[in-house]
Amino acid sequence: MLNHVYANSVDELRAGVRRLLEKSYHSSQTRIARVSVILDGVTPLEWLIHRPEGGRIYWSGRDYGIEVAAFGEADCHYSSSATDLQELRSGLGTMLSECEHGVRYYGGIRFDLHHSGEEQWSSFGSWRFVLPRFEVRKNSKGTMLMCNLVIPNDQPQIESILDQVDSLHGSIQGTETNSKSTGHRFRPDFEDWGLMVDSALNAFNHTSLDKVVLAREASVDFSGPLAPVSIIQALKKISPNCFHFLFEPALGEAFLGASPERLFRREGRSIESEAVAGTRPRGASEVDDARMIDELYSSAKEQREHEFVRISLQEEVTSLAAYVTMDTLPSIMRLTSEIHLVSRLRAIMQQEYTSLDVLEALHPSPAVGGYPSEQALDLIRRKEPFDRGWYAGPVGWLGVNEAEFAVAIRSGLVSGSMIRLYSGAGIVRGSTPLDEWHEIGHKIGDLAQVLGLYDSAVQSELQRA
Repeated sequence: MLNHVYANSVDELRAGVRRLLEKSYHSSQTRIARVSVILDGVTPLEWLIHRPEGGRIYWSGRDYGIEVAAFGEADCHYSSSATDLQELRSGLGTMLSECEHGVRYYGGIRFDLHHSGEEQWSSFGSWRFVLPRFEVRKNSKGTMLMCNLVIPNDQPQIESILDQVDSLHGSIQGTETNSKSTGHRFRPDFEDWGLMVDSALNAFNHTSLDKVVLAREASVDFSGPLAPVSIIQALKKISPNCFHFLFEPALGEAFLGASPERLFRREGRSIESEAVAGTRPRGASEVDDARMIDELYSSAKEQREHEFVRISLQEEVTSLAAYVTMDTLPSIMRLTSEIHLVSRLRAIMQQEYTSLDVLEALHPSPAVGGYPSEQALDLIRRKEPFDRGWYAGPVGWLGVNEAEFAVAIRSGLVSGSMIRLYSGAGIVRGSTPLDEWHEIGHKIGDLAQVLGLYDSAVQSELQRA
């Protein structure tokens, strides 16, 4: 019955797409049009797992119950080497100026646009934003199946697009599976990690640098190709209260993760953001949790780390806003395996600024870069022995006077039968290499669990020196 209902929705979508593309349009100006139909009884991830050709996207918001699975490209804005967002600003600005509310481009941006990228990130580029050909979008009102069209560009290829719609027919049941891990390696290893942390501590004593976030890449090999959608499906089940994302620009290449941290959300002129810094693992009981919370509030080191993020966030948003309010004191963010300090900010943006202006102002946050930002970035460029790519960069979506971006932490890059796992720790005065090594191992615990690494020799080394 489920497949019959789904087939009827696809047929209805096909008829709507044909009607729209057969219309005569007298304007030569490019615009985006959508055809939407109700889709009952199908979840976005069920639908996405059976679109195996590559080009898949998944996005699940943390607070608003919106879930999106997408496939194919109606339009794509990509740069392999841009050092700023000017081309993205002009290209997306033109497309979004002539479309209806609700149209979204999904994508992300490198952590450091001035870092020359390593080969494994080439499909992602400096930035990449896609208007999907097809979307399944679920919210509190229901689920819709959508087809995005670019008029008049798509009109000459009407039969090809109808064939794409027809390809949506077929079973939407079943699962993907992953193989077993066979080996792993770190960049940096524990010895070099200690040298990196010592370099940061030395810089605090001789420069105005107050905080730097240092990261590790853990590469894990598997006996066969990994299944990115099944990974995000399993990750979503064990990591509530997070943003879940997957971007697969080419078959076998996917960046995915579960991030607790919002960079910003925009609705009209209203902006929400937050400072997240200061971490403790969850305890085995409420009593243990209470002890960890007391440690967070009483730790001078954790309070310093959090305060640098608070100060920077408020400074950057104030430069764009007509009105700003921020929590007076940090509160606690509880995740499945961790507890964080969080301070939330709300602002009314000045009329002339866009979502990309906000993104440029807030990234990189001291939560993933450091404070002051330029000095922290300089140390990261000199000391980290790997390319972060999109790790710790902004991922999310841009629409008409609305946007939402998460900070792409707790994440991994799938390359065929290998996954590179990324995690970082804020280094401030009082940090020690061993404590921070434990922290970066703990932060990829959810990904390690869904990949079956708890059952292998890899897990112990991911978390211990």
